Amino acid sequence: MRVVLSFFSGISFILFGLACFYSSFFVNEFYRYGLSEYRTTVGFFQLFGGIGSIIGVFDKRILTISSLGLSVMMLLGVGVRLKINDTFIQTLPALTYLIVNTIIFINTVNKVKK
Repeated sequence: MRVVLSFFSGISFILFGLACFYSSFFVNEFYRYGLSEYRTTVGFFQLFGGIGSIIGVFDKRILTISSLGLSVMMLLGVGVRLKINDTFIQTLPALTYLIVNTIIFINTVNKVKK
């Protein structure tokens, strides 16, 4: 299950990271969030987190760091969505990725301890 979630998250965040650089929709969304100056920084972190999630399938330490970083990023994303009064449906993707990456993180930490 962890491997499937890691690939799902990794591919998703690589695509999200690239979209931060090339998608006019994402450019407009960051303006809507009031965070336009952080769009490229977020894109880099999404790219690195996504790549780390995929590489992390083979190295649990990398997966631990990547899943924790993506969880924190999505927690902040949910907070931004709440702050700008987005609907539950608009907030649901960030919340879903928060849950997915938190599950990956907890599962990976438990595997590293054993």
